[in-house]
Amino acid sequence: MATTAVPKSKISGGSFLLETRRPEEVFTPEDFSEQHLLIGQTAEEFALNEIVPNVEKMEHKDFSVTRDLLKKAGELGLSSVEIPEAYGGLEMDKVTAAVIADHIAKYAGFATTWGGHTGIGTLPIVYFGTEEQKKKYLPRLAAGEIVGAYALSESTSGSDAMNCRTRATLSSDGKHYILNGEKMWITNAGFADLFTVFAKVDGEKFTAFLVEKDFSGFAVGAEEHKMGIRGSSTCPIILNDCKVPVENLLGEIGKGHLIAFNILNIGRFKLGAMCVGGGRLSLENAISYARQRKAFNKVIADFGLVREKIANMATLIYVGESLVYRTVALMDAALMEVDKAAPEAAKLTLKAIEEYAVECSIIKVWGSEMIDYIVDETVQIYGGYGFVEEYPAERAYRDARINRIFEGTNEINRLIITGFLLKRAMSGQLPLMPAIKQLMDEVLSGPSAAEEIEGPLAEERKLVGQAKKLGLFAAGAATQKYMQAIQDQQEIMGAIADMTIEGYAMETAVLRAQKMVASKGEASASLPIAMTRVYLAQAMEKVESAARKIIAAVADGDMLRTQLAILRRLAKYEPFNTVELRQQIAQKMIERGKFTLA
Repeated sequence: MATTAVPKSKISGGSFLLETRRPEEVFTPEDFSEQHLLIGQTAEEFALNEIVPNVEKMEHKDFSVTRDLLKKAGELGLSSVEIPEAYGGLEMDKVTAAVIADHIAKYAGFATTWGGHTGIGTLPIVYFGTEEQKKKYLPRLAAGEIVGAYALSESTSGSDAMNCRTRATLSSDGKHYILNGEKMWITNAGFADLFTVFAKVDGEKFTAFLVEKDFSGFAVGAEEHKMGIRGSSTCPIILNDCKVPVENLLGEIGKGHLIAFNILNIGRFKLGAMCVGGGRLSLENAISYARQRKAFNKVIADFGLVREKIANMATLIYVGESLVYRTVALMDAALMEVDKAAPEAAKLTLKAIEEYAVECSIIKVWGSEMIDYIVDETVQIYGGYGFVEEYPAERAYRDARINRIFEGTNEINRLIITGFLLKRAMSGQLPLMPAIKQLMDEVLSGPSAAEEIEGPLAEERKLVGQAKKLGLFAAGAATQKYMQAIQDQQEIMGAIADMTIEGYAMETAVLRAQKMVASKGEASASLPIAMTRVYLAQAMEKVESAARKIIAAVADGDMLRTQLAILRRLAKYEPFNTVELRQQIAQKMIERGKFTLA
C-alpha cells in the first residue's frame, strides 16, 4: 500500500528556476508519515544490528555474509518497497525508498550492494518487464533469494553508454540472442544471479536483455581491487556467444536507452539519500572524537576552527535532507497521477520519472560533493588518526570518492542539467527563453526599485530571488553569444549547472526553514534558520563566481563592463554574521553528539 506525500498536485520539472514555491508546496522530513518513520526505524535497526557488526567480513570479501544480509533485508521488506504487491512487493512510494537508502548507508560497501540489487538491478523489470518476466524474477528479487545487477558500462563507454560494443545477434532458429562483448565495473557481479545487460542488436539497435549467470557463454571476471567500497563486489562480465532466450529481451529492440537513462534517474536520487545518511554518520564520528580529544589542555570541540567545520557539516546535511525529500516527493506526486491499469502505464510512469531528470542530477552532484567535503573534514578533525585504518574516518574517506563517478560522472550530470533545461526551453515545455529575455530587458534598462518581500525569512527569500536572476542573466548572456552551439561549450554549460544547483539548494533550504517557522514559531526554528543563512552565504559566493566566469568568457570591452556592473547589482546583499551562526549550530551539535534540528 503506497503512502502519500505532498505536494498533492504535479509540479513541472525545472520550474523552480522560474516560479516561486510556497512552503506548503514542498515535502520535508518533518512531513514523514508514521509509516515513513516506522520503516526508517526498521532500516536503522537493521543497519546497526546486522550490517555494522559484519563490516570487517564484508571488507574482506566474505560475500556469503552479504547474501545473508540481502535475504534478511528482503524478509524485513527493505528490498521490495518499489515492487508491486502482485509480485511479492510492498508497492510503497519513492519517499519510503529514499528513507531506507538514507538509513541503510551506515556502511557504504553494503549500501552499494543493496542499491545495486534493489534499484538498477530490479527496477528495469518492474518498469519494462513482460508479465512473464515479472512473475519469474520479481518475487525472488524482493525476497533476496536471487541478487540483481546492472551491466551497462564498458571499458570504452562508461558515461558514453550508447557507444557500447557488446553485440546481440538472433540465432538462426530464432530462439536465442547470441551476445558477445565485455562489461566493466559491474556492481554485485561476483555473486549476482540476474543481470540487466545492454547490447546492440546487429551492432546497431541499443537493447536490454535479462541474463542469468548460468546461461551458456556467460562468465564473471576477477574482482577489482578498489580504493573504496571494498565490501561490494565489482567485476567485469564476459559474454562469449552467450545464449539468451528471446523471451528474456527486456523492453523493445532499439529502445534500451529508455531503460538505461530512466533507471539512472532513480539511482541518482537514491545515491543522494545515501550520501546524506553517510554524511550524518561521519558527523557523529567527528563530534564524538572532537569531544574527547584534548590539545592545549582543552577538548578540540572547543576550538573555533573545529566548531566551524562541525557547523558546516551539519548545515550541508540539513540542505541535503531537504533536497532529497523535496525532489522525491515531486516524483511521487507525478506517479500518483498514473493509472497503473492503463495499457500505457509503463510509458506514463517513465515520463513521470523523466520529468525530474534535472532535479535527480542535481541531487546526485550536490550529494556526492557534499559527502566528499564531510568525510574530508572528518579526517581533518581526527588528525593523524584520521589516516589510520582502525578509525572510522579513513574508510569513509575512501568509500565516498566513488560517488562522483558512478550513476553518471558529475561532469556528465552537469551537462545533463543544463542540456535538459535548454532542450525543454527550445521545445516550449519550459518558458525559460521568455524569462531570460524579460530579465535581460529589465537589467539593461537600468536599476529598478527593489522587490518588497514580507513575512518570515524575507531577506533569505530575496536572496534566493537574486541567485535565480543571476543564473538567468548569465545563461542569457551565454545563449546570446553561442546560440545552439552552447552545447559545445562545456565549461559554460558546467557553470550554468552550478548556478542552477545552488539556486535549487538555496530555495529548498529556505522553504524548509519557512515551513518549520510556520509550524513551530521562529524561536523554535532558530537552528534551521541559522543553517539556512550559513548555506545561503556560501552558495551566493558560488553563484556570483560562476556568473563572473560566464560573463568574462562571453563579453569584452564595454559590454563586459556593463554586464559586470549588472552582476554586482544582482549579487549585492548585506552579509550574515556567519561566525556567530556557526557557533550556534556547532554548540547544539556538540551538545547532542549528532545532527539535530531540535
